[in-house]
Amino acid sequence: MVKVVGIDPGLAGTGIGVVEGSRNEILGYSFGSISTDAKDPIHFRLHTIYSKILDFLCEQQPDYVVIEDIYSPEKYPGSGIMLGKVSGVLLVAAYKAGLDVEEIPVREVKKIVSGNGSADKYQMERAVRNILKHGEPIRPFHASDALGLALTGYYRYKRRL
Repeated sequence: MVKVVGIDPGLAGTGIGVVEGSRNEILGYSFGSISTDAKDPIHFRLHTIYSKILDFLCEQQPDYVVIEDIYSPEKYPGSGIMLGKVSGVLLVAAYKAGLDVEEIPVREVKKIVSGNGSADKYQMERAVRNILKHGEPIRPFHASDALGLALTGYYRYKRRL
């Protein structure tokens, strides 16, 4: 049995997806998100994300953790810097939990999961739903993106076995 956690970094909402399976099939999955309040100071919000993800990872003890690799669009460099801060606390939390962690570019995840490296949020969510045979929409989108990361990590981990 293999358990992979995918994490989609975000200051307002960090998505979490968990995929469990054997060599041949996915046997279970779950998803959710960690939200922070925009009214709170940045250091408090980062600590909230860090402490909640650390607790979650220590409880779940996955075989592998995948975090979306951050890129910064030229148009919005501040967003890239902020996502980098969130990604940093997520990486430290995985390290503190003693887990193997890898960052994967979003275009690679989109290509693997949907077949289209430029897929939008709706296409990705539908592709994740189809793979997992999940009937209802997966919301928030951060959670479906995190499941896409977890699926990609699951496929990678299986190849290493």
